[in-house]
Amino acid sequence: MDWFEKLNEYFPVEEMKSRQHIELLLKDKVDIYKKLEDEKYVLTYVDHPSFIFVDYLFVSSSARGEGLGGKILEHLKGNGKPILLEVESLEQAEEDTEKRLLFYKRHDFNLASHICYCRHHVKTGKPLKMDIHYWALTGVAEEEILGHMKWIYENIHAYEDELLYGAKYEPTDNVLYFIK
Repeated sequence: MDWFEKLNEYFPVEEMKSRQHIELLLKDKVDIYKKLEDEKYVLTYVDHPSFIFVDYLFVSSSARGEGLGGKILEHLKGNGKPILLEVESLEQAEEDTEKRLLFYKRHDFNLASHICYCRHHVKTGKPLKMDIHYWALTGVAEEEILGHMKWIYENIHAYEDELLYGAKYEPTDNVLYFIK
């Protein structure tokens, strides 16, 4: 099974970019969009000058419990930049959601509790509410996290959206905003 099949089998369809999308990011944004993999894991992430965004982190079921996911996160933390990621909201929980949340909590990730991230999948039309989690060496304001996530949405998630999916993604401010 190749890297994309592993991701596609594990992540819900509403969370998945197409193979063409990820490959285009790897080609067009080679300076910031990265993929690391071996037989036990797949990691795609953005290494932005100001932050790291974990797009997909998959650890094979046979390797879970070996500490591999934690080692990957520790490696990313070594850059000293804030790390951001999305996890499906408990309201829309998948089978492994609670395990993912406990894993990220064990690795000192915090929930950005004032940021709402809700979009509709461009192909299925299904709503997808994601929670933003982050890790930072020093304090970081949720306003800064929101700004980073808007950049991710516009430059990574919605990259070449019309070409790839035949439709434009929803406007950023309709998808990502503060909740008071």
